[in-house]
Amino acid sequence: MSEIAHTPEPPYYAVIFSSHRTEGDRGYAEMAERMVALAAQQPGFLGMESAREDLGITVSYWDSLEAIRDWKMHAEHQGAQRLGHQQWYSGFRVRVAKVERDYGI
Repeated sequence: MSEIAHTPEPPYYAVIFSSHRTEGDRGYAEMAERMVALAAQQPGFLGMESAREDLGITVSYWDSLEAIRDWKMHAEHQGAQRLGHQQWYSGFRVRVAKVERDYGI
């Protein structure tokens, strides 16, 4: 995903997922694609940006903390989280932030 997300006027929320992958795919690419499509269908989803080199960073944007909580608790997303813990990530960090300002060209 190489596009910059089009987000509304703040305030809104950002979930920042930073990760280091383990070796090999083992179904990761397919699941990542599914999670992007599924997240986009969730109420309150505003957009997503992602980049990966040695360190992967995915930022998803949401209209409320409740929408973030609902996504975290979504059954299919929880299954992907379990697989991530077990086989896809050697380390990760999730941060949730309130976006107060948003500008650019």
